[in-house]
Amino acid sequence: MRKSKLDQCQNIEDLRKAARRRAHKMVFDYIDGGADDEKTLAGNSSAFDKYSLLFRVLTGVDEVDTSITLLGQKMDQPFFCSPSAGNRLFHTEGERAVAKAAAAAGVVYCLSTLSSVSMEEIAALTTGPKWFQLYVWKDRGLVKEMLDRARAAGYRALILTVDLPIAGNRERDPRNGFTIPPHYGPRQTFEALKAPFWTLDYLTGAPIKYANLSADTPAVSLADFVAEQLHAGFNWRDAEWLLGEWNGPAVIKGVVRDDDARQAAALGFNAVMISNHGGRQLDHSPAPIDVLEEIVQAVGDKVEIILDGGVRRGTDILKALSLGATAVSFARPYLYGLAGGGEPGVKRALTIMAEAVRRDMALMGVRSLEEIDASFIRLIP
Repeated sequence: MRKSKLDQCQNIEDLRKAARRRAHKMVFDYIDGGADDEKTLAGNSSAFDKYSLLFRVLTGVDEVDTSITLLGQKMDQPFFCSPSAGNRLFHTEGERAVAKAAAAAGVVYCLSTLSSVSMEEIAALTTGPKWFQLYVWKDRGLVKEMLDRARAAGYRALILTVDLPIAGNRERDPRNGFTIPPHYGPRQTFEALKAPFWTLDYLTGAPIKYANLSADTPAVSLADFVAEQLHAGFNWRDAEWLLGEWNGPAVIKGVVRDDDARQAAALGFNAVMISNHGGRQLDHSPAPIDVLEEIVQAVGDKVEIILDGGVRRGTDILKALSLGATAVSFARPYLYGLAGGGEPGVKRALTIMAEAVRRDMALMGVRSLEEIDASFIRLIP
């Protein structure tokens, strides 16, 4: 997709439509889909509609500062790129495109354990700040190896994802025969003919695999992979062991309860990421924005709070900050951009969000994010 076309995308929904046009159906549905009836998927975004913003006037907003500090890292925006697996399946540039776009935007890029470009290559690609996301593997030797490699490569913080003990019931994926690496049958071939630009990239690019794992990792469904490789029995004692092995800034991702947030803070995590895995795990989970305030109240200033899920607009970000979040993160917005047009598409997604934050801050009457507090937000009766 030409950059001129991407420039015509005015919001994340426009990028979503671009991704649908360009990508293979199984790829688009993997990005776009959720678990079961996708109630949580829809609710993550619609829950923001329950809140209104009370703007101030005559505050002098000729200059607006959108920067924050998160885990000691200065960022130009109050958002960053959440980890997501297998990005080269969405576009041949994959994680390289996202890392470069994040660095250009001045925000953190978090690389997934299940990336399709190695952590060492991504670390060397830009000077932008990078974090590493870890799943709870059955093999502790593999966990230690991953941590050692991430530390040696210069990743500054660890995100431990804890809401994937088993795979959620993502019904679009088995219908489409989705695997990483992809396995082609008649249905996939038919859909490939309907997505010629994606197919050309796929056929001319290097084979897609989990680059941080063994080269002979087989093409299986996500559910089979999780059942074979990830540790459903992982518990708080194991998390304590992991923190000791990492011995650096750490985030726990996948928390929606205040008691779990308190336990994470007591254990030594530096930040809690409120997330339900983008509505891809337990359907009918609460929207992150709906549990944000109670978790903030539960942990006070003991840890930083990141809201992850459903963010599509600048006003979503400012609502989260008004309720006490330190920052927000997202994956689908930039993945739509990636699938729709590679690095220019990711840049467009991050630009849309950055411009919206700056514009909406001015419209709210705030000059810096430090001014935002609960006085700016109301729950609509």
